[in-house]
Amino acid sequence: MCFICDRIDMIKNGTNPYFVKELETGYVVMGDNQHFKGYTIFLCKEHKTELFQLEYKFKMKFLEEMSIVAEAVSKAFGAEKMNYELLGNGDTHLHWHLFPRKSGDIENYGNNGKGPVWWYHMEKMYSDDNRPSNSELTEMKEKLIKELEKLI
Repeated sequence: MCFICDRIDMIKNGTNPYFVKELETGYVVMGDNQHFKGYTIFLCKEHKTELFQLEYKFKMKFLEEMSIVAEAVSKAFGAEKMNYELLGNGDTHLHWHLFPRKSGDIENYGNNGKGPVWWYHMEKMYSDDNRPSNSELTEMKEKLIKELEKLI
């Protein structure tokens, strides 16, 4: 089984603390690490590796829901710009990375801290220092749910 499928099983079992909301085509979860405050992942319910492998209507709904989640993240966390990524080189199960961005959030880089999230040091981005406390996680989830419910 894949890492994303394991995370979905945790949602179904009620043991994934990062779970926010189930939508028709996927699951909204907060990222484990929060250097980019509000970093959210949208996990596809189907175990596919490529968008073009999804049935057309499901794919269109998946893309629509991802856009709704991104809008909710932007509003909940005051993003100046959203970054969207669907990579899958590591975890091949379709999942969107949704990063709310603000000026200077990748400090010590040229262009006033502007650039892709992957320019930031991975060891810093995924540091345990960037894991939210239980209360911070609860607060972030509540903010996101509030915005999602306005849009759905």
